[in-house]
Amino acid sequence: MATNFDFLRTTDRFLFEIIRDAEKLYRDEYFEQCMTQTRRFGENVCKNVLGARRTTEVTFDAMLATLKDCTLGSSEEAKEFVDDLYFLKKHGNEATHSMTVKQDGMEALECLKRAFEIAVNYYVYTLGGSRDVLKQQYDTELMITGKKSKKTLAEKYSKEKAKSSKKTKKSNNKSLKQYCSVKSASKPKRPYFWYFVTISAFISFIILLVISIL
Repeated sequence: MATNFDFLRTTDRFLFEIIRDAEKLYRDEYFEQCMTQTRRFGENVCKNVLGARRTTEVTFDAMLATLKDCTLGSSEEAKEFVDDLYFLKKHGNEATHSMTVKQDGMEALECLKRAFEIAVNYYVYTLGGSRDVLKQQYDTELMITGKKSKKTLAEKYSKEKAKSSKKTKKSNNKSLKQYCSVKSASKPKRPYFWYFVTISAFISFIILLVISIL
């Protein structure tokens, strides 16, 4: 089954299997376990990136602190890389030690997306992989179905925009139709007026008849 992390399949099998399991946990709706697994992925990436610069650091916190020191004054991409690792650590810890099951799918999905950005940077700048991977974006449909989406993000956006516009137009037409229907509805007839006219005419006729006889 295809995954968003297939570029790691042959270059770092260990990391690939960790993050592949994270996607599987998400599909099975084990969102907290998914976040814990992305934390494990981030910790191992951090360890690999530090390499020989890692000395006495054992915990994820310690390794991140060293990595942060190493990236001081570096590019914006390097800072984002560290920020993403901190994000995975924070949410992974919360998911692991939480007393309740929150089942937060959006939070777990964000962890997967951050893990993807980390994996891309690790693949290109640490493993020396093809820079073409930098153009890729996380595909939620691929993660859920195992099949790559045939449409680009721009095409998906255009389709959703057209659908939304069509729905709005249909709603406006319906409202206009209802408005016109109300405005053109005939007013109910009021027969009391004609009763009054008829009775008045009859009384006038009687009075005239009496006057003529007298």
